[in-house]
Amino acid sequence: MSTQSTGIRDTGYVTRVRAHIRERVVGREHELDLVLAAVAAGRDILLEGPPGTSKSTLLRAIAEEWGIPFVLVEGNADLTPSKLIGGHDPARVLREGYRDENFVDGPLVRAMREGGFLYIEEFNRAPDDTINTLLTAMAEREVTVPRVGTVTALPTFRVIATMNPYDNVGTTRLSSSVHDRFNRLVVDYQDAASEREIVALRTGFSPDADVDAGSSISADLAAVLVTDAVALTRATRDHENTRQGSSVRGAIDLALVAAQLLALRGITSPGDGRVTAEDTPRRRYAESMRDAALVALSGRIHVDEAAATTPERVIHQIWEDHFILLPAAAEPG
Repeated sequence: MSTQSTGIRDTGYVTRVRAHIRERVVGREHELDLVLAAVAAGRDILLEGPPGTSKSTLLRAIAEEWGIPFVLVEGNADLTPSKLIGGHDPARVLREGYRDENFVDGPLVRAMREGGFLYIEEFNRAPDDTINTLLTAMAEREVTVPRVGTVTALPTFRVIATMNPYDNVGTTRLSSSVHDRFNRLVVDYQDAASEREIVALRTGFSPDADVDAGSSISADLAAVLVTDAVALTRATRDHENTRQGSSVRGAIDLALVAAQLLALRGITSPGDGRVTAEDTPRRRYAESMRDAALVALSGRIHVDEAAATTPERVIHQIWEDHFILLPAAAEPG
């Protein structure tokens, strides 16, 4: 495919785009290179991975750097072909008849006309006839709309879909013809260091920022809080009784809720060592983290149906492992 037909100017331009995006997206250098290479080559791409792994953040950043629209669509059973393509405004049709001026573009037609990214979340939740309509547009780079005519996509038009491979409720298995139209990239969670950086940036609990959570939380406490929030959240993904754990969004909410809770309870220090039965600064801090985790994480984890437990019990067990058992195991002797 020629450079002109992909809508990309040259390799140097793509390199500059990559440099700008790397300043804004944490821990996704490898995935950024692969996605940029695919879309710069004029290809459509399917991203597979759990929620909260920076897929939409990465794609929004690329679209913004290119200066093209980012058209978001949520895949579900209600996404019909007519909703995807668009239709004539019924009120205007009654007054004026069918005219080009009263056709309202759906997300597919809008992305094609404006040369944008059509970003479809939960792609495998969309009905088969809707997916087939999309595949025609991908193959031909044009669609024929009744009473409107043929809409041809601008060169920068791309279809980018995402799906969660761990979720099998309300989803359908994609056919080989669908997979044949897409490039595919598996996106997993970032490493712990990257997630701590994300949480610090999103909450404002960064060493380089003035801590302001509407409380008297100190910079030292904020640093410990971010570390603990990420550790508790990551542990939900590896617990034996969870089918799917929380994304980094859970860690962000956990840190923010905990900061407010600590301030309400007048707790200004995380204390030291493991949690004991005594009323110590460490116990008061740890109990606040447990309470905040129940609020921030319990709705984000999916317990295995075969396990006789609840999200709350899983979180309490993770909390005990982090604040009691692991510190005790690390003590001398």
